Amino acid sequence: MVRENILASRATGSLYEGEPVAFLTRHGKERVIAEVLEPDLRCRIVHVAGYDTDLLGSFTREIPREGTQIEAARRKARIGMEMARLPIGVASEGSFGPDPILGMIPWNRECLLLIDDRREIEISGFAQGRAMSAGSPCTDWNEVVEFSMGAGFPAHHLVMRPEGPEDPRITKGISNWTDLERVYSQTQAVSGNGRVFLEVDLRAHANPTRMETIRKAAVNLLENLRSRCPSCGMPGFSAVERIEGLPCADCGSATHEIRADLLACVKCAHRAVVERDPGRAGNPLYCDYCNP
Repeated sequence: MVRENILASRATGSLYEGEPVAFLTRHGKERVIAEVLEPDLRCRIVHVAGYDTDLLGSFTREIPREGTQIEAARRKARIGMEMARLPIGVASEGSFGPDPILGMIPWNRECLLLIDDRREIEISGFAQGRAMSAGSPCTDWNEVVEFSMGAGFPAHHLVMRPEGPEDPRITKGISNWTDLERVYSQTQAVSGNGRVFLEVDLRAHANPTRMETIRKAAVNLLENLRSRCPSCGMPGFSAVERIEGLPCADCGSATHEIRADLLACVKCAHRAVVERDPGRAGNPLYCDYCNP
């Protein structure tokens, strides 16, 4: 199927007009989610509070997350739907680690999952990018100041604990210089080795870099929701696999560059291969014949 036919299925109308959609969060994510989804879907994001989502896993490591990122998002969505007594819910889950190419850059991957029990479907959106997620031991106030300035403080909040990165005595959400100096003095005083461990707070409301990546994941979710299956009309007709094989500009052999996407319906068995940019040649750098 050609791309034009796929794009033609992206209806501007919404299956979710007037629908309340549960969104469970303690960390201010409902604002950016609503800003992206409500105008186009004409739905209503219902902020669900009253549940400590850190119990499902905390970035400060005292409570490990169980299962995969999407499984954690599914649990959050289900809890929010149950609390709000709604058949439709959205949840967000983030992860941090090294970048997938060089393994040297702090990286953030965000997942946004919509569950629609009326239609018995799940649709996800993803975004990833450079993270503000550093951590460092500090032995004096000058090192604390140096780290904080490099971490984008105070826009990005900080977390401090004595001695090392696994010490359970944690102070989160440090958001101004006065509090930072006070917490440093208190934490250093109870440190057995004279050090404190300082790290960036990764909760969304405390980390604007992460919040922007969450917004991009919401944009991707919206795009997937607007893409209807040409066969059954369900939303969520989106890429599930990348297909290599862009022909080399020099020799014409298949390169490792992405040639097309495999799109699949979340409800029926319909699939389609969509060329990304027909006629474009691949870089010989990624050709096994030209660059063995």
